[in-house]
Amino acid sequence: MSTTSINVEKFYTDLGSILELKLIGGASGLKRLIREPTVNRPGLALAGFKRYFAPKRVQVIGNVETAYLRSLPAALTEERVHEFFAHRIPCAVFCRDLKPGRVFLSAAEKADVPLFITSLITMKFISRATFALENLFAPRTQMHGGMVDIGGVGVVIEGESGIGKSEAVVGLLERGHSLVADDVVCLWIQDGNELRGTAKELGRNLMEVRGIGLIDVAAMFGVSAIRHNKRVDVLVSLKRWEETQQVDRLGLDQAHVTILGQPVPHIVIPVRPGRDLSSLIEVAAYQTKLRLAGYHAAAEFSGRITRQMQPKI
Repeated sequence: MSTTSINVEKFYTDLGSILELKLIGGASGLKRLIREPTVNRPGLALAGFKRYFAPKRVQVIGNVETAYLRSLPAALTEERVHEFFAHRIPCAVFCRDLKPGRVFLSAAEKADVPLFITSLITMKFISRATFALENLFAPRTQMHGGMVDIGGVGVVIEGESGIGKSEAVVGLLERGHSLVADDVVCLWIQDGNELRGTAKELGRNLMEVRGIGLIDVAAMFGVSAIRHNKRVDVLVSLKRWEETQQVDRLGLDQAHVTILGQPVPHIVIPVRPGRDLSSLIEVAAYQTKLRLAGYHAAAEFSGRITRQMQPKI
């Protein structure tokens, strides 16, 4: 589901650290909505040209805007500032630790518009904020299952409760692969076309193993056994043997599922006692890696048969 807006409070809570934000005024307006995932420099609007002003964005004020306001007569400064806040902007950020003047701060408080300062230079703030806002606004969903990085291939593992997902993941960790998420995989679209997965923050690095309880993967297997997030390359579904009578034995046709509008290769692995799920999932990941590189074993085999059937001249 796409996010069409976020409030300033979430912007401050989630991004305050990486953007080095400090709230200095307008705290009563933290519920105001940011409706576009980018920022705006209001220099032209402060100069009186408001035709293409973008009021739905975070307003970024740097040296240029500050110097311009200071150059104006006091009465004109007050007029332009009040016109600026009349647009119902979500919030404003002063870069380079620049201090807003008394008129600007008073107008922000009166309009209930949160006012921030940051130590970042203007262009660095714009770069970080734009990237971070795009991620906050990205389409998102969740899946019940686990996710593992297997040799650089992001594998989401799904299946009904008790079918052996966690046991398979433990086996993969023993082989040196890395856990991304257990139980719930949070998915989002990055840069408009890349599906990525991560864990919920509350359960990051933790796994539930039936009969044992919670284990800390980083403490048990080392920090290299953890990945914060990973691109999703394949979805592996674990299904009971009796439910999978129609499984393609050659794998000539690659099945896909659509997640957040993106096609994802889909492999169904039948489960019954005695099958080593960790090894099978590992093979599925390497098979996906080869196909992404352009090699398709089933197509190669089909080609051999076709060549064998051709009459020899």
